[in-house]
Amino acid sequence: MKTIAALALLAACFAPAVQAQEHEHHHEMLGSVSFPISCAAETQEAFNRAVALLHSFAYEDAEQAFTDIAKRDPQCGIAWWGAAMTNYHQVWPSPYSPAELARGIEAAKKAEAAGAKTPRERAYIDAIATFYRDKNARAYEEKMAALSAAYPDDDEAAIFYGLSLVSHGMSTPTDKTYTYQKKAAGIFNSLLAKHPDHPGIAHYLIHSFDYPALAPLALNAAYAYAKIAPSAPHALHMPSHIFVRLGMWDETIASNIRSADAAKARGASLHPGTFAFDSLHAYDYLTYAYLQRGEDEKVRKLVDEIAGIKSVDTENFAAYYAIAAIPARYAVERHRWDDAAALTVRADLPWDRYAYAEAMTHFARALGAARGGNPSGARADVERLAALRQKLLDQHNQYWADQVDVQRRASEAWIAFADGHRDEALTAMRSAADLEDSMDKSPVTPGAIVPVREMLGELLLETNHPAEALAEYEKSLTESPNRLNALTGAARAAQLTGDRTKAAT
Repeated sequence: MKTIAALALLAACFAPAVQAQEHEHHHEMLGSVSFPISCAAETQEAFNRAVALLHSFAYEDAEQAFTDIAKRDPQCGIAWWGAAMTNYHQVWPSPYSPAELARGIEAAKKAEAAGAKTPRERAYIDAIATFYRDKNARAYEEKMAALSAAYPDDDEAAIFYGLSLVSHGMSTPTDKTYTYQKKAAGIFNSLLAKHPDHPGIAHYLIHSFDYPALAPLALNAAYAYAKIAPSAPHALHMPSHIFVRLGMWDETIASNIRSADAAKARGASLHPGTFAFDSLHAYDYLTYAYLQRGEDEKVRKLVDEIAGIKSVDTENFAAYYAIAAIPARYAVERHRWDDAAALTVRADLPWDRYAYAEAMTHFARALGAARGGNPSGARADVERLAALRQKLLDQHNQYWADQVDVQRRASEAWIAFADGHRDEALTAMRSAADLEDSMDKSPVTPGAIVPVREMLGELLLETNHPAEALAEYEKSLTESPNRLNALTGAARAAQLTGDRTKAAT
């Protein structure tokens, strides 16, 4: 608790109206970054801009910026370091696309071949080269720890080391102590007063605290980040990670409308005829928030829009997840079981690399069939969920394999209930809820298609256990606050127990 209190105090150092530094490059506002390099003096400002883009995960623009610097100064190995970093997405789930991995490997090799004039720059190059040689995030983290220790005045080294700690923490989703995230937050907070408009500090503080127990600590960072780097679509979206955790639907909606619009504008100029993956990611968060407000018609328009997408500007996990999740949410959250059962898996997308995204559709279909009175029709989708889980295990993706297993168990619970096996249904649903509780959600999603503990409350209501249902709804609401169906279910359960005061509340 002392650690959390200290982190909260430091996070509050963000000024409510923090002013972002305006760059001369097309009047961009990306925040303020200073990363001294030994390359040609005229490339320093461009390099700082490229690093600022990197900190806001504007990976394509950053890669182009670093590559342009390398072409202007062929001896500038640290520019190829930057290009390699743009293909190392530390807080995004695997797998990398083949193209990203190939570009990262090539850039790291070019960085090593070009070399650098200073030991510090060579240490940066060695760190990213180590990752691409071994595909070992822990080895990269160790290199960055050593670099930061060797150059204590290099704040960028500390920030990038902190990001590697955030990544480490996210790779251990069952660690509810958040050891690595808190260590990273300590680094970012220690630099906050010195760099109040640094995009990476605000951004990575949000990732550090993107958990139900810690989210309030990042609220100041969430408000600040969009003001620091409003030219980056991801910076406009990222605050909603915290807003969603706190059930702040108005703020979530505003954040993602701005992000989606900015991503569309950028995509129209750079990739005409395609749909921006950043917009799709924002749409998923918009869908989630709109449904909690009961603004179903706005979601229907999003569902119709993504149905017409022919191609995405970048092969990205968030895009394919959103394409599958949005129509699933639209049907399931509204309990439109026939619509859920009728969902289809698009044949034109690379689901073989994103099995967990395909699983969203099969989960919704299984729920739709089982809850719509056709339990036998749900079994094929449950079998597909089992196959997708095995595929993820074969790909050494334990986290998403477990998430798909949560969906499989929950689906089997509703099948058992539809078949009249109530005790079996409750046992299966409790098993699914316990497994889901053991993990944190991925940042790719604003939340599960439906939290399993919320479904457990619903199942308990269906089996005439209102007091137990109320307890499950309330537990679900501590993790996923202000969800419309959970609040409605909790009110109904409280009414059935005779607690009219709680029902009204």
